[in-house]
Amino acid sequence: MNALRSWLFRLVFYAGSVPIVLVVPIVALFGQRAMVPYAHVWSYYHRWAAATFLGVRTRFEGVLPEGPVLYAAKHEAMYETVELQPLLRGPAVVLKRELWNIPFWGWATRVYGGIPVDRDASAAALRQLVHDAKVAREARRSVVVYPEGTRVPHGERPPLRSGFAGLYKALGYPVVPIALDSGRLGLRRGTVTPGEVTIRLGEPIPPGLPRREIEARVHAAINALNAG
Repeated sequence: MNALRSWLFRLVFYAGSVPIVLVVPIVALFGQRAMVPYAHVWSYYHRWAAATFLGVRTRFEGVLPEGPVLYAAKHEAMYETVELQPLLRGPAVVLKRELWNIPFWGWATRVYGGIPVDRDASAAALRQLVHDAKVAREARRSVVVYPEGTRVPHGERPPLRSGFAGLYKALGYPVVPIALDSGRLGLRRGTVTPGEVTIRLGEPIPPGLPRREIEARVHAAINALNAG
């Protein structure tokens, strides 16, 4: 039964996403103020499809901060990349550069205010990341980053990527860690088990801390729900 539910979700979600994506070039003509709420329409569609066909819902814990912050989130499935955007009121998001090459999607990401990052973590790539982060800071916009760098199975705790410390320093924002457990339900791949995904905001961590301290605190906080 779960396999059938998972197949139906993919069919409905991706088929329904096609017309949403095709309208993106029109929405993009009106700039970021139009693109952000339009992208959230897609997020709400994803939420409906996940609840209806997968039996997966979100429990959100914590209080959203008033001013701009750097959100550092665990990454276990595509689920949170879609779900977090409206929950966090449309922050700029750090995404791997490969996604920017997808037709329509890449353009939408640029208009939305995404921040591309290269996997190679070269000096030039890190400089570009810092530059783009400062653009978001000038706009007084929060930023969300997945500091472990990629999706990981539930229960794994890879080290933080080097770009996180540079981003933290460049923005000068408090960090709000986000723990979650989407991988526990099999949302990373394959058959999904119905259940509840917890997304938990941790206590803000102040700016200006030494690299070793901020990385240790963030790493512990985003893995708070990562038991087994």
